Amino acid sequence: MRHSFHPSILREYDIRGVFGETLGPDDARAIGRSFGTRVTRAGGRRVVVGYDGRLSSPLLEHALVEGLNASGIDVVRIGLSATPMLYYAAASIPDVQGGIQVTGSHNPANHNGFKAVLEGAAFYGADIVDLGRIADEGDWLSGTGQTTTIDIMDAYVDRLIEGLEGVDQTLLEGLSIAWDAGNGAAGPVIEALTARLPGRHVLLFTSVDGHFPNHHPDPTVEANLADLGLAVARGRLDFGLAFDGDGDRIGAIDGVGRTIWGDQLLAIFAEDVLKTSPEATIIADVKASGALFERIAELGGRPQMWKTGHSLIKSRMKEIGAVLGGEMSGHVFFADRYYGFDDALYAAVRLMAATVRLGKSVTAMREAMPVMFNTPELRFAIDDARKFEIVDEVRDRLHAAGAQMNEIDGVRVDAPDGWWLLRASNTQDVLVLRAESRTAEGLARLLSEADGQLAESGINRGSILGH
Repeated sequence: MRHSFHPSILREYDIRGVFGETLGPDDARAIGRSFGTRVTRAGGRRVVVGYDGRLSSPLLEHALVEGLNASGIDVVRIGLSATPMLYYAAASIPDVQGGIQVTGSHNPANHNGFKAVLEGAAFYGADIVDLGRIADEGDWLSGTGQTTTIDIMDAYVDRLIEGLEGVDQTLLEGLSIAWDAGNGAAGPVIEALTARLPGRHVLLFTSVDGHFPNHHPDPTVEANLADLGLAVARGRLDFGLAFDGDGDRIGAIDGVGRTIWGDQLLAIFAEDVLKTSPEATIIADVKASGALFERIAELGGRPQMWKTGHSLIKSRMKEIGAVLGGEMSGHVFFADRYYGFDDALYAAVRLMAATVRLGKSVTAMREAMPVMFNTPELRFAIDDARKFEIVDEVRDRLHAAGAQMNEIDGVRVDAPDGWWLLRASNTQDVLVLRAESRTAEGLARLLSEADGQLAESGINRGSILGH
């Protein structure tokens, strides 16, 4: 037997599709068989599986487990869970070689997909392409695997709480925090975690509901933080936290309702981590503010800019021994006293620890950050092949003009007062433009420069898709 996937679902960082249209149980079963074949050929025999709160997730999880068992793999099921729980289970359960989470992350309610880890490393790029090849060729191993079910929640919450070790308990008791789960899979963990945390905690939308009735669980969209802002204001709380649908991305607001973006959160974490790991390397993605890289260096750390994508950041951190990493999208990766995977719940605990250890409120730290003028991600619909050609054309023209730029992921063009970035998305048929300056006039000039380059390649910024 063979199986061919819809060409749109095998993505760079994970596997994603529209349930009932491009993705269904047969695909999940084939993914299980292909991944199980990879695990067996690598000498493994046991895989952990979890799923998020989407309506289609239990059905896809069932088919995935069938496929894994049919390849001879024993499966440990952890049930409804946040993605970091799956990563934790794969890292902590003895004799487990891999893991797969059924999750649609922050995507629309009718979407779903899979995130995987193999032998403690991110499973992405060529690995995902290889799953497609194995299925297309029917190059599957066969066997009869067994299935067991375990409850990982208590052990996971114990591990999260370790993020507060050595922090003054009295000062932690004084914190007041709002937590918005957005009806995603992180809700039950947040309930269990906050029941054991010091301080006062206000919980929003922790019941798991795949219809997402209150707001969509994407904390990078400010409109989705409105309920959190009201809770912080009404309760006069210190700060608020928001989570995406599977709990691996974090959003935050301070005590006066200002958004704390992913790179700004990373600046706070960097200050805390560098106290105990001086001169450590900290990675941020190419979309992050120049102010972040300057701040890391100012604190004595070694900033490194890297490609956008949670799997790419995780792999780079492991490769060079970085203690901390993050993305504008809200993925935060702690290798400092943790495992190096993206865990928004652990990041939340570490934010509590940081504000106490540094002796500064989250609001004060947000207030002290430099004022920068920047755009959100400006996205343009572009044919899949053409998007890479356009970036190459812009790069060639900038080289000819002697521009100063970073080419690690697209082109990030540096200027004395800021920068602009053009990159091709690895997950969608779009180009992404972002710019930042220390002045409004500088931002306008940088955008004009970027527009000029796009125009030379036949692209008009009027075709914006939005943030």
